[in-house]
Amino acid sequence: MTSASAPTFPRRILLGVTGGIAAYKAADLVRRLRERGAEVQVILTEGAARFVTPLTFQALSGRPVRVGLWDEAAEAAMGHIELARWADFVLIAPASADFLARLAGGLADDLLATTCLATTAPIAVAPAMNQQMWTAAATQANVQTLRTRGVLVLGPGVGSQACGETGAGRLLEPSEIAARVFASDPSTGSLAGRHVVITAGPTREPIDPVRFLSNRSSGKMGFAVAAAAQAAGARVTLVAGPVSLATPTGVARIDVETAAQMYRAVHEAISDCDVYIGAAAVADYTPGCCADNKIKKTSDTLDLHLEKAADILASVAALERRPFVVGFAAETTNVEAHARAKLERKKLDLIAANEVGAERAFDREDNALLLLWPGGRKELALKSKAELAHEFVAFIADRLAAVAAGV
Repeated sequence: MTSASAPTFPRRILLGVTGGIAAYKAADLVRRLRERGAEVQVILTEGAARFVTPLTFQALSGRPVRVGLWDEAAEAAMGHIELARWADFVLIAPASADFLARLAGGLADDLLATTCLATTAPIAVAPAMNQQMWTAAATQANVQTLRTRGVLVLGPGVGSQACGETGAGRLLEPSEIAARVFASDPSTGSLAGRHVVITAGPTREPIDPVRFLSNRSSGKMGFAVAAAAQAAGARVTLVAGPVSLATPTGVARIDVETAAQMYRAVHEAISDCDVYIGAAAVADYTPGCCADNKIKKTSDTLDLHLEKAADILASVAALERRPFVVGFAAETTNVEAHARAKLERKKLDLIAANEVGAERAFDREDNALLLLWPGGRKELALKSKAELAHEFVAFIADRLAAVAAGV
């Protein structure tokens, strides 16, 4: 097949087709992708092979279709690893509710799921399912998990479905999926060529071998920002406090525990940094010393001597060769006033403020931000942290351009 135009990205697309009536549209999707000049390798799940045949996809793609993990001829040479390394983009369309759950859970129980775990290429999913299955809490939680890891979610569309119901859950049209895949080229993203260093999560300051001081930060916002920055084309270094979150695809992660360790990790990574985003909830104070043994309950009171911890954000902003510095301000009262004061006191380029408390921001899937910079402000409305992160990163890219232009 002759290509209409040679793509810059992606050149080699691994197309996974999962079980569902929308699988028939994947045949047209292969044609759309090849029209743009891409090589397409198809993997069918066993469920998909009940709706469409490998022969159809072999004819359209010009490549043998892979179906099972237990193909002795292919797996003798570790075929799933070869496929994972071959692809520079992995697209699952249609992506069933079952496959989204297995991908979010990190399962490797078939060829497609195993290949997704083994690849370092960007992954996109185009969901297709009954509208009630799409809105189910479990499905939405799985999709949120995938977004946090940097997986691109395409759709679903809204309309009539094969089951006779109407709502969200339709597979996007193949032409739209193809257009969005090629629009996801990280080399042309708003942060392409930039190195972004991001901190996320809490720190833990040890009191004795079994106790520590910490805070309620989940790290979800910082991890979402890291995924969004990577999707925008940046090379991302994520310095993470102790959290139980998966590393976003394509992001380099450094795990630390204390404020002092985070300080050292940031300054080791910052030399060629273009943007620094301090999203971590770093301890303001740390115990002056850590007891060698567990402190016993021998009195009615216990006094802790605390010392001010190193100010990572201010130290980065004070560098002679400083990056564009973005801070976060989590406040319980007078959000804008406190955030504006922090912006000016620490000489930041931008600060993202939000109100926190028992029912706000911490360990939630949604958030809202007030962005402040010298001479300006912008409010980002409440939405999922994954969606908010993409909007936030796009604004940072705009501010970078404005500063470069002297605006």
